[in-house]
Amino acid sequence: MAAMNVNIKDLTASLLGILQKVRKYVFIIIVLLVISAYAFLLWRINTLADQNPSEDAVTAKLRGLTLPKIDQNAITKIQQLQDHSVQVQALFQQARDNPFQE
Repeated sequence: MAAMNVNIKDLTASLLGILQKVRKYVFIIIVLLVISAYAFLLWRINTLADQNPSEDAVTAKLRGLTLPKIDQNAITKIQQLQDHSVQVQALFQQARDNPFQE
């Protein structure tokens, strides 16, 4: 078995030499890493934003929905109030003309 002679001083000296050479490019390396991280995030956001649900997922969600039931007595009562009151008629007409106005 051949023994490898690794001198710690030689190893640290070579590492220091490499670090001194790389030290000039640290700023460029950091900028490239940040740019690549932003590029990856933008790519990932775009792929997730363009993704559409499958037809099975849509039908499964639609099966779980229940349509609200409107009480017929409430409808007739509102219509009676609308017919009898001028203020209520104006309120209903204004709400029909511009439903987003407060």
